[in-house]
Amino acid sequence: MQHPDYNSPIALKNFMDENNMAMQKKFGQNFLVNADARKKLIDVLDVKPGMKVWEVGPGLGSMTSGLLERGVNLTVFEIDHGFARLLTQFFEEYANSGNFSLMEGDVLKTWPKFAKENDIPERFFGNLPYNVAATIIADTITKGFRFDKAVFTIQKEVGQRMNAKPGTEDYSSFSVLCQWAYDVKPVMDLAGGNFWPVPNVASRAVLMTKKEDFPKCENPELFRKMVRQIFALRRKTLRNNLSRFVKAEICDEALKIAGIEPSIRAENLSVEDLLKLSDALNSVIEKTKME
Repeated sequence: MQHPDYNSPIALKNFMDENNMAMQKKFGQNFLVNADARKKLIDVLDVKPGMKVWEVGPGLGSMTSGLLERGVNLTVFEIDHGFARLLTQFFEEYANSGNFSLMEGDVLKTWPKFAKENDIPERFFGNLPYNVAATIIADTITKGFRFDKAVFTIQKEVGQRMNAKPGTEDYSSFSVLCQWAYDVKPVMDLAGGNFWPVPNVASRAVLMTKKEDFPKCENPELFRKMVRQIFALRRKTLRNNLSRFVKAEICDEALKIAGIEPSIRAENLSVEDLLKLSDALNSVIEKTKME
């Protein structure tokens, strides 16, 4: 089947009309129509022939084509049935050779089962729907799946949160989660005119490179829960938030061991500070169990 002109909004619209399809706002569908930007994103992903790659939200396959041309073994996750139907036709030859497979449905529901039944890929890629981008990224980290490299195009605001520094407005539990598991770097910002339909917000492409010294704490589950709790009420002090998570005496002893001032707010602590606090908290909890 002939692919549409991925660089032309008019051609894409005509193709959609000819196939009785419409863009669905609820899925956050926007096609990247800037060919140079698409090439740069795939370049940054740094794929080699034979690499296993996941792509979320392939749409009509503009990035999918670029990835398959580089010889990767690609699995795409697509929620839109109409797009899924067309993708199977566009890439039938790649599917027949075993280099292309498609998982239809909500990626938040389909990826965990697929991951359990298949090897974790070296690369994760996607122009993520704005409404679920942070959830997808956080979900993979929380469930213990990390990729050597991931490149995502997301809402700029989400990208700013991902590599925000302590003490800034954008620094949050999501920032900590991302920076705990990955080195996060912005690749480029993309104004709305790079997409069709034109979104109301700017986008940012980010590169996530897996940290080799992960998890750097004794109890990763405790770390995740602690971070979520202490950022829950940003105006509260660290002690106030932490004492809602554990008993006050455990909280006070852990803060003392970690050398952290109780009156500080969580948003002013670095990832390293939080890892230190998590280990101190784990130590006190384990000691308390033995008493």
